[in-house]
Amino acid sequence: MTGLCLEKILKSIGIFLSAVSSNRYLIEFLEVGGVLTLLEILGLEKIKEEDKKESIKLLQVIANCGRKYKELICESYGVRSIAEFLAKSKSEETQEEVQVLLDSLVHGNPKYQNQVYKGLIALLPSASPKAQQLSLQTLRTAQSIMGATHPSIVACVLNVLRTMHLEVQYEAIELIKDLVNYDVCTALLKGLVALLIPPVKETSKLQPKILSDSTVLQLTAHLPVFLQQAAAAKAIGVLARGNNSLAEEMLHLRVVHSLMAAMGNTDHSNSQRQASLTLEYFVQMFPVVEEHVRKSMGEELYKLFLVSAPYPPGHKEQLAPTEWWLLHTVPPLVHPQPRWPGGQLQEELSWLGLLHPASFGSLSCSRLQHPSAQAQLQVQTATAPQPGSPCSCPQSNAEDLYMKIDSIQADILAANEVNVTRALNLGGLSNSNMGFYLGPRDQEQRAYITHFQEDVKGKE
Repeated sequence: MTGLCLEKILKSIGIFLSAVSSNRYLIEFLEVGGVLTLLEILGLEKIKEEDKKESIKLLQVIANCGRKYKELICESYGVRSIAEFLAKSKSEETQEEVQVLLDSLVHGNPKYQNQVYKGLIALLPSASPKAQQLSLQTLRTAQSIMGATHPSIVACVLNVLRTMHLEVQYEAIELIKDLVNYDVCTALLKGLVALLIPPVKETSKLQPKILSDSTVLQLTAHLPVFLQQAAAAKAIGVLARGNNSLAEEMLHLRVVHSLMAAMGNTDHSNSQRQASLTLEYFVQMFPVVEEHVRKSMGEELYKLFLVSAPYPPGHKEQLAPTEWWLLHTVPPLVHPQPRWPGGQLQEELSWLGLLHPASFGSLSCSRLQHPSAQAQLQVQTATAPQPGSPCSCPQSNAEDLYMKIDSIQADILAANEVNVTRALNLGGLSNSNMGFYLGPRDQEQRAYITHFQEDVKGKE
């Protein structure tokens, strides 16, 4: 029975099952094998997509009736049939209906929720990008319900990073952000770092084609292993920016060495770009990383990677570390007062090297007029160093570095032997969080800020 006849029958059954007093109709439908029939419809090739969609909607109605009905669907090998249909379906609307059904089956179904969880993991290698995207979204919900993780989820999620579809990559990284809070965190971080340097067997087959055919470079840009490399570099950056402890743990896994190696991959520019942006964060966050990267790159290459340039006039978002600390440490007044007359406070800050004139407008006047801050600044004016050149801070060239380096510099990056782990084991990280913002060149400024902070607390 196919065509409009089947579609009308399924819709008619849905009207009865969705009625207010539908319990009697539901029991009669289940007694004659209704669930098995609906699941069988999903696997028939001659049935139209719209009819299968109506079948999924009826299964949703049954699942929403309670826990025992969800268990009945799962006992009828429903999870397998539904998952296979999601992977094979060509309609995105139908696939979204399947996601709703799977989400319903994973909630309030403790007996079979693990079965649904495993079915979602099995969908990750699917050839359908939409199926992968929806599976990843539902997995985030299922993982929070399950608590414990399945050992195979790490490899499956990392393989998804080979995709060319950015929406799938986004969902994979969002799931990775959740998984680092579970027992697979170490395995996940190790896997991400390992992806930055693809195995030789994955890339060696490209060499003869590169030497003989100039058009192969366009094809290798979409090679899955390089897409995976770029996505891994991006994911590492996301994790590091969101959690300092994860960034420190990845330093012990030699992530700096691997990122620099990825920066030397001239076959895939996006790998170079993502690795440069992530390495830039580690360099700015950890002075020990900056020291090793500068030494390995050499001054010329390092200047291409990260240079010092003055702030553009009127730029209010880029603040020096001391300005940032001043904004977040000096408490504001309840009733802000007018701007400091005559610019006296601005001149004192400039003489102290704490404020660039162009960025003065971005500072809250109510914070600067705090009595403790004024008193301390007036005391320090007498012993302050002479005013010098305008404030400058590192400006990033990381995003465009891949367009500026030559083949020799790329080889230097690819063959680097940076080992920050040894330095961390010998000396450890910075003694305070301020070390993350201020590098080794700011020792005098760091000491002054610490003294200033203690003095302000004492006067309050």
